[in-house]
Amino acid sequence: MKAAHWSEAEDAEQRVYREQGLDAAGGILTAAGALAKLASLDSAELARNCPRAVELLSKLAITIASREVAASTRLFRLGNLDDLERKLIADVLGEGEVAGLIALPDGSLAQIQESVLAGIWRVRLETDEASEYLEVGAIPEIVKRAASDFTTADFEIGQVPDGSMNVLPVLAEIRERALAWRPGMLSQIVNFTRLPMSPVDMSFLHETIRNGPVQLVSRGYGTCRMLATGIRNVWSVQFFNAMDTIILDTLEIGGVPKVALAADEDFEDSAERMREIIVAYFK
Repeated sequence: MKAAHWSEAEDAEQRVYREQGLDAAGGILTAAGALAKLASLDSAELARNCPRAVELLSKLAITIASREVAASTRLFRLGNLDDLERKLIADVLGEGEVAGLIALPDGSLAQIQESVLAGIWRVRLETDEASEYLEVGAIPEIVKRAASDFTTADFEIGQVPDGSMNVLPVLAEIRERALAWRPGMLSQIVNFTRLPMSPVDMSFLHETIRNGPVQLVSRGYGTCRMLATGIRNVWSVQFFNAMDTIILDTLEIGGVPKVALAADEDFEDSAERMREIIVAYFK
């Protein structure tokens, strides 16, 4: 898809929530900055003043060490933590590469933010401040549920407009693959970067499959913007260079795009790092 059709994805970069960390004079601390701040604090005092936060971090370490990507996710509520404990959790977890927005049926948004420890996510429901939690998993369950429950399984292909080139067979292929896809199957890619499609084709394709309820942004190696379309199992996945120019423009037919998911090796690395943090700063 052309960037102009999918500019809504930029909202996922702009609207993910920020929470003030332990450094009240600055913004939220991430990665090395967060750990540097922790190193300047007295570990015994932190453990004494934030016992529930330390207990929660220990549970996260155990959970992520025992997880497999195929397993179901696990949630940890934050409602019982006081402000200092919540700020401590924010500083330890920081902000990782993937963020996103999920549009809910009542018109509100859910916001997700991966931590610097891949596989640990923060999720907040816009309508209820108490509905904020941590989730251990490849991707928060709310992303998969929205992409499945708030989309349609099938779509009709209307009258193709004048000036079209290849949109009719492309839509027919997308429809066939999307209806046939099942969890566990490999995703299939339609690469528009290599496929001759006129502006009329792209406009009609967008009108047919529509925007869906999920917007994700990954800032790993470059920027990747992922949008669930209005059709179940169909995602727009676009890669951008440093100049914010599309270098790869695709539709991905399958589950949540792999670039957004925490992998097995991510869990292993995060478990080791979490254990090191707990020993270094809270023991």
